[in-house]
Parts: sequence; structure tokens; C-alpha cells
Amino acid sequence: MSEQSGQQVAMSQLQAQYQLRIDAVLSQAIARLNPLAPKLKAAMEYGLLQGGKRVRPLLVYACGDLFAQANDTALDAAAAAVECIHAYSLIHDDLPAMDDDDLRRGQPTVHKAFDEATAIIAGDALQALAFELLSQTNLGLSAERQLRMVQELAVAAGFHGMCGGQALDIQYEGQAIDSAALEQLHRHKTGALILTAVRLGALCTPDLQEPHLSSLSKYAQAIGLAFQVQDDILDITADTQTLGKTQGKDIMQQKSTYPALLGLDGARQLADQLLDQALSALADIPYPTQTLEAFAHYIVKRDF
Repeated sequence: MSEQSGQQVAMSQLQAQYQLRIDAVLSQAIARLNPLAPKLKAAMEYGLLQGGKRVRPLLVYACGDLFAQANDTALDAAAAAVECIHAYSLIHDDLPAMDDDDLRRGQPTVHKAFDEATAIIAGDALQALAFELLSQTNLGLSAERQLRMVQELAVAAGFHGMCGGQALDIQYEGQAIDSAALEQLHRHKTGALILTAVRLGALCTPDLQEPHLSSLSKYAQAIGLAFQVQDDILDITADTQTLGKTQGKDIMQQKSTYPALLGLDGARQLADQLLDQALSALADIPYPTQTLEAFAHYIVKRDF
């Protein structure tokens, strides 16, 4: 077995392990909701638990696991909070007013399985649930550390992060933009939440050193952009069944993408450059970073 094949097998096994863990945490969070609004609860569960790669929770866990003193209760809360934000963003992104998509992870989108109003409220409720989970009083962290984590997630999800990036994505539809504008868009829309997943995982360690957090942040910024570059590539090279969502949607909506800007080969070269940047950042961390290295390779080599 080649080194790359070995990494892919190890990554697949690790993904399965972390997926079981986060799915159990998310299922429990939904189950704890009272029966006030059964349809809303069902829509939240559908949007949150219908599968997915669980990239962001995996990063929370992998970064927390770097450090021997990481708090498992806090890691579960942080991983669940990040995934709730991600799920809410996908529910809203699929709505007719946004990308108007019928498929997500090979299944009908939430507004198709339920209705538009329920989908909007389900997204809103999942966003609120994220901060409810992260602000629990039993996480075993100092109040100052916990408040820092809440603030970081809020910034990543809001105007200065994901929402700002989504607004730029809408603004630039049908326009030819340069590489600087495209990078700014994706560092906010996709990269901000990936960066925060890495930082939240590390912040679950009480004695975290700031230089180590800085190196992890550089790693996260590189893989966050690489993730979007590979998504753009797959929108051209993969099919709808493999992707679990409508193939070629970016082209149909006249969105700016890296293959459109750089060509397919140029986009692949950029993904490889970002991989090198990520691995270089990890070299500054005096902990076993094999999982994060394997994850960086997975980001640019995945086929869905």
C-alpha cells in the first residue's frame, strides 16, 4: 500500500470514528428539545443529521486531541456548535431566495422535505442552539475562555465571517472578479468557520500556548481556502450522484470559481500550494500532527 493510500485509509477510519461521536452528541441535543413544535424539531433534526462529511467537528476533535489536557465535554460542545452553524447555513443557502437547490447530501433539501417557512425557522433555531451548547455552564473551562470561544464563533458566523462571505457571493454573481476578490469571498464564506473549528478545538485546552494557536490558525486558513478550491473543481469534474448535490450549479448561477479564473489545472496547482502551506504551518507545532496532516491531504484529494 502506498503512503497516500495508507493516509486515505487512516483518514477514512478516523472520519468514521469522529462521525459516530458527533452524531451521538447532535442526536442528544435534538432529543433534549421539548415537544413544543414537533414539525420544527423534525426539520432541525433532518437538516442536522442527514449525513455529511462532518469536516468541521472533525477539525475540532483533531485539534483538541493534539493536547493531552483537552476537555472532552468542551470538545463535544464546540464540535456540535460549529456543526449547528454549518447546518443552518446550508438550510438557508438551499432556499429559493439563495441557491434554490433541490438536493443536499443526496436527499431533498429541508425546504423541499418540509416547506420554506419551516426551513427558515429551522435554520434560525439551529443557529441559536449552537450558542446554547457553547455557553453551557458544565464545560469545565474558565468563564473567560468560554466567553472567548462564544465570541469567536459569533464573529465567524456573522458579518465578519460566513454571512459577509455569503453576501459577497450574491453580490458577485454574473460578474468577473479577480483572484483577490475571490479569495476574500471564500476566506469569509467557507474559511471563517473552518478556522474557528480549529481554534475552538485548541481552545478546549486550558493551558494552550498562543504561538501554537497561531500556527494552527495558519494551517486552518490554508485548508479553508483549499477546501473551497477543491469544491469548485468537483463542481466541474464530479457528478450529481457522487456530490450529493446538483453538479454544475456554480456555472448555471454564473458564480466566480477558481477553475473559471485559473483554469482547471491552475486551480489544482493552487490547491497543492495551499496544502504545502498547511503542512508548513504544522511543522511549527511540537505535538503529533499526523491527523491534521492527513486531513490536509484529504481536503485536496477528495472526490466529493
